[in-house]
Amino acid sequence: MEEFREQYKKDHPKNKSVAAVGKAGGEKWKSMSEADKAPYVAKAEKRKVEYEKDMKNYNRRQAEGTKPEEEEESEKSMSEVNDEDDDEEGSGEEDDDE
Repeated sequence: MEEFREQYKKDHPKNKSVAAVGKAGGEKWKSMSEADKAPYVAKAEKRKVEYEKDMKNYNRRQAEGTKPEEEEESEKSMSEVNDEDDDEEGSGEEDDDE
């Protein structure tokens, strides 16, 4: 649907209706052969496995009472975190609000 949505927006730039995009996507899906659908079905199955793995880990953490931050560092790199801290500490600039 992601690819279809992008193409549909290019072909119909004035159409802002989500329902129209969904309906057109459904019609296209119904008209596709099993061979045409295969790569999309494989991609969906892969995403489903990843989702189930993530949910299993999430539910395990919930049962143990731990938070993700306690287990492993967030995806935000330390440099990004440090950059934010630097901005808050003061960059030598004064706020005009004072």
